[in-house]
Amino acid sequence: MSWLVVLLAVVAAVIVLGGLFLVATANRLDRLHVRLDAGWAALDAALARRAVVARTVAAGALTGAEALAVVQAADAAEAAPRSEREDAENELTKRLSAVDRTSLPPRLAEELADAEQRVVIARRVHNDAVRDTLALRRRRKVRYFKLAGTAPQPQYFEIVDPA
Repeated sequence: MSWLVVLLAVVAAVIVLGGLFLVATANRLDRLHVRLDAGWAALDAALARRAVVARTVAAGALTGAEALAVVQAADAAEAAPRSEREDAENELTKRLSAVDRTSLPPRLAEELADAEQRVVIARRVHNDAVRDTLALRRRRKVRYFKLAGTAPQPQYFEIVDPA
């Protein structure tokens, strides 16, 4: 009879420890999803700031068709849904790379360079969060026990870095 009690105690301990391990993994996954959301919010804010600076550049230093193209690209980038945002942001990057920075007032050129660098940093932070989240979501225990719940699959945000 004592071996049965020991066996039941061992089985119960294994189940409790396994449950605690799954709870810890689910908490880690939840924190990664929160980090992912924060990374996207920062990237979205950096992209919006770059669009505002692009409009300022177009209004203050560009003329004619070049100014119109930059403003239209900035408007399209801000209005694009998330699924089409990469293409719109790449178009804005292309338009901004065609701008002669030496003809801009120094403060405006610095502001544009700063906005572009913030986009690069925010994109890296977001993509790092996506990488870490995907790495955990690909583990067997997460898939078997459906620890990700109904959270959508994270997606990388790939745009061309400014020159």
